[in-house]
Amino acid sequence: MPVVGIIAEYNPFHLGHQYQIQALRGLLGEDCGVVAVMSGNFVQRGDFALFPKHARAAAAVGCGADLVVELPTAYAMAGAETFAQGGVSLLAMAGVVTHLGFGSECGRLSQLEQLASCLDSEAYQAGLRRFLNEGMTFAAAREAAVRGILGGMADCLGQPNNNLGVEYLRAIRRTGAGLEPVTVRRVGAAHDSEGDETSASASAIRRRVLAGEPWKHLVPPAAAAALEEAAAQGLGPASAQRCGQGILAVLRRMEKEEFCRYDGGGEGLYSRFYDAVRRAADLEELFSLVKTKRYPLARIRRMAMAAYLRLAPPPERPPYLRVLAANERGRALLREMKRLGAPVLTKPADAGQLGPEAERLLEEERRYTDLYLLACPGRQSPGAEYRTGPVML
Repeated sequence: MPVVGIIAEYNPFHLGHQYQIQALRGLLGEDCGVVAVMSGNFVQRGDFALFPKHARAAAAVGCGADLVVELPTAYAMAGAETFAQGGVSLLAMAGVVTHLGFGSECGRLSQLEQLASCLDSEAYQAGLRRFLNEGMTFAAAREAAVRGILGGMADCLGQPNNNLGVEYLRAIRRTGAGLEPVTVRRVGAAHDSEGDETSASASAIRRRVLAGEPWKHLVPPAAAAALEEAAAQGLGPASAQRCGQGILAVLRRMEKEEFCRYDGGGEGLYSRFYDAVRRAADLEELFSLVKTKRYPLARIRRMAMAAYLRLAPPPERPPYLRVLAANERGRALLREMKRLGAPVLTKPADAGQLGPEAERLLEEERRYTDLYLLACPGRQSPGAEYRTGPVML
């Protein structure tokens, strides 16, 4: 039986995500198992997930996935390359996943593979260095270097799902993961667009939820039910604005050198951040003060959230597969994973049995979750990371 892995955020799970799962089963067979690696309580855009990870995982399993495991925060809050590396490593570690499925704007795997080969070439590295030395931003230098080798195909890298798909392919090569890639052409609303009443992007749905506008018709019924249940318990929707002053308080107490550890590009962004946090009255003003053509908003948000969380660097490879939700077929996959020796973690208290690295990472996740709960509308006690087990459907 084929088993396809999907790396996702499901923030929240919507109709496009359901279509992707159905399309992958259409390509690989209706008996195909689906294992999703999903970001936890913090997401790549540098923000609190709209609903907590167990609720989002339950929504995914209720809508077609069989098993959801967590992508640790250190990978989930990183750039595309590290995000992809963490997700691919987890799918390979499972031992049962045969394919990696992902959406792309172009829908052509051969084109994405050419781009991946280009980015791994010496010619690309030489071009990238040249354009960076000329003062270009990394994104512009990257595109210019690829354009010099592949011409107009470089346009694909300007689309977010194509770009992430290329990083998945590169991660498969780097890790030697035995995963066969499969891409499904993305349909519906574009990334970060509003869409319409029949097809909305995740960002448009988040805006509706936070504004108190109708949104349930934009997600599958099972997803709406899982998220509504979390909301009834005060576990969402979470908003960075609820913690805005607290985040600024943490950042203002930091010395300039402390910001440096979160400046992944080493380009002096940390100094700009240090000055801005002493002038901004709220998060939006902070982001506007730091943002330039050289520093995109997503990177600025990630840096602010990483500093607030005191985010530790990701381990070389994830030390465990943390189970968030599963159905009957997912539980069968878990049994096979354990038989093959995969480091499956279903009970948080058992992390110590997987070694000190696993215990350390779970303790970090405990701290991140305690901070996440402060952004939820209900009054939540700390320690949920150790109290909350997988959702079994």
